[in-house]
Amino acid sequence: MACAKRPGRGKIIKQLNGRSRRLPDFRNLGIALRLILLVHAAGLATVLVRSTAPGELFDNLLLLAARLELPLFLLLVLVYAARPVLAGVAYRLAAVSLVWLAATVTLLSEWLAGRSGFESLGAVLWAMGVTLLALAYFDYRDKLLSPSLAEARLQALTVRMRPHFLFNSLNAVLGVIRSDPKRAEAALEEMSDVFRAVMKENRDLIPLDDELALCERYLGLERLRLGDRLHVDLDMEDVPPDALVPPLMLQPLVENAVYHGIEPLSEPGTVTVRGALRGGEIVFEVTNPIAKAARPHQGNQMAMANIRERLMLFYDLEASLAVEVDAVLYRVRIRLPYRRKSA
Repeated sequence: MACAKRPGRGKIIKQLNGRSRRLPDFRNLGIALRLILLVHAAGLATVLVRSTAPGELFDNLLLLAARLELPLFLLLVLVYAARPVLAGVAYRLAAVSLVWLAATVTLLSEWLAGRSGFESLGAVLWAMGVTLLALAYFDYRDKLLSPSLAEARLQALTVRMRPHFLFNSLNAVLGVIRSDPKRAEAALEEMSDVFRAVMKENRDLIPLDDELALCERYLGLERLRLGDRLHVDLDMEDVPPDALVPPLMLQPLVENAVYHGIEPLSEPGTVTVRGALRGGEIVFEVTNPIAKAARPHQGNQMAMANIRERLMLFYDLEASLAVEVDAVLYRVRIRLPYRRKSA
């Protein structure tokens, strides 16, 4: 019987890379900064084209900057406030609305400055053109990031589906299948849930409870294998229950903590997972002990790099991952903006 041909890496990425067009999240600091820089770059290009003598350049730059700041500020405030509405409509309607907003705030700014109708018309057309340019830029950037996101998901599969985890879990199930068949059945269900979560397309933010449930299923399998050597201190009371997080964010960190911190120890060890809301941000910390006498496992940088990349893709400049190491503890700290289901 002939074996089915396995799809190549490029084909898998292409299958994962279905993309729907959407406006950028203008509440994101990185997106807002890019928009400001793009508008000012367009203004600089306009001044360079219109200036006929080097002496005019500086004065023209000051004049254009004065005309740009008020409508740009108003536009940023409006798109920040209207983000939930714009996110809930079709891309074309959202884009048209954004162009209309840019034209409206520019016309208002020109009217407040007492400029003539023809001059104001030119400013409105310029604002609409730059808005369309910005939309084209962000759409192109989204197209470029989509393969990166698909590649990151594929890397997540590679990192997550470690042979040692599968084989150790199966051996643990075999060890109790006769003495405790119900526990063996529950362990197989936990394995199924873990691999189902890994295999599905993780494109959107998920409720924190779903991520914590995945961590519990994984830890259930590891407790079956490690027994009393594994202790877990989970504290998420300070995190709002409606918080949204990237999928497969905490679970890989918990697995790293068990694999690199608990397995090498000869005595029991504790993995600590904490979360807290600080202002408009959520801070997560995953801590594990560092083995002294035993030789620890090497090489957890791939998981760290993968999580850091996915944080960048989901949150741009608004999230970060930091690692702290001292004589006895290895700590991973993730900082990300607080997002809710209703947002």
